[in-house]
This record gives sequence, C-alpha cells and structure tokens, in this order.
Amino acid sequence: MNTWAVIKTGGKQYLVTEGKTIAVEKLDGEKDSKITFEEVLATGGEKTELGMPLVEKAKVTGKLLENFKDKKVRVVKFKSKSKYLRTNGHRHQKTRVLIEKISL
Repeated sequence: MNTWAVIKTGGKQYLVTEGKTIAVEKLDGEKDSKITFEEVLATGGEKTELGMPLVEKAKVTGKLLENFKDKKVRVVKFKSKSKYLRTNGHRHQKTRVLIEKISL
C-alpha cells in the first residue's frame, strides 16, 4: 500500500504521496533545492496516524522545481442602474514541488 501524508503549507492542506508533484503558495528557495515540510497533520499506509494537531517525528521532503504565476483571477465590481463597473485582476505566485520522501 502507498504511503501518504497530509501536509499544511501556505494556510492550505495537501494530500501527498511519494513522486507526486504539487503546486503550493510561493516558497523561498532556489531551483532544485530541498524543502522540508514539518507540519504533517496525518499519515497513512499500513497504519493510519492522525495528529493532535501534528504527527510527532513525521516530515515530508521535496525538491523545488520552479516558481511560476498561476492563471489570472478576475475581480469585478458592479452596481446595477448606476453605470458603475470596475474590472481588476491578479496572478498568484506559486511554487511547484516534487515530493521525494515521507519519513515517519
């Protein structure tokens, strides 16, 4: 059975397995540098373990592949019957990470 973990980074939670590529909120670091996620909320595989709030001595290591911009998010303000329309937008900064190892 595959080992999996739920990690927390950038205020969001991600379900990861070894060899999986995920896109997370921007992390500092150079290309091909190692990243360690210490905030592991749950692990599974042969035995499922839930943290209260974190799993003790569990960590997930990965490799930073690239920093990139996500798709554009459109923000529209509109008020009917008053000819008011404002359009704005932005692109989130993201980091692509390859999960290499889940240590329990």
